[in-house]
Amino acid sequence: MIAIGCDHGGYQLKEEIKKYFDEKAIAYKDFGTYSSERTDYPIYAKKVAEAIQRKECDLGILACRSGAGMTIVANKFKGIRAANFTNEEETRQSTADDKINIAILGGDFITANQAICIIRNWLGTEFKGGRYQERLQMIEEIENENMK
Repeated sequence: MIAIGCDHGGYQLKEEIKKYFDEKAIAYKDFGTYSSERTDYPIYAKKVAEAIQRKECDLGILACRSGAGMTIVANKFKGIRAANFTNEEETRQSTADDKINIAILGGDFITANQAICIIRNWLGTEFKGGRYQERLQMIEEIENENMK
């Protein structure tokens, strides 16, 4: 199950992603926003990150204008590894190395077609494990020290 959310700047992109998911029978849960009316991105980043923390969803996608704000908020949650993806190669490398569990997409910088390609690469990339798992354990230790 994929949690998906956006603010007003990412609304159109989110709707295109949902169409793709519907066509491919990919299960998702939409956490809003549900229109292009102005709203605040932290609301939706929090909802998606918490859905993953609660194990209600396995992965998440967030969309806004640049991706920066959503990335900042999502990474405030323990166990979340969010990355702002702008191309396919970056997506493959980040996911293979860092097991990204929330993909962030900036609607002002990528098209819907590019977003779909990024998502396909994100979902289709295997985590390398090994020394990369050791690094994730280091991240978890840092979270345990700093996220009370």
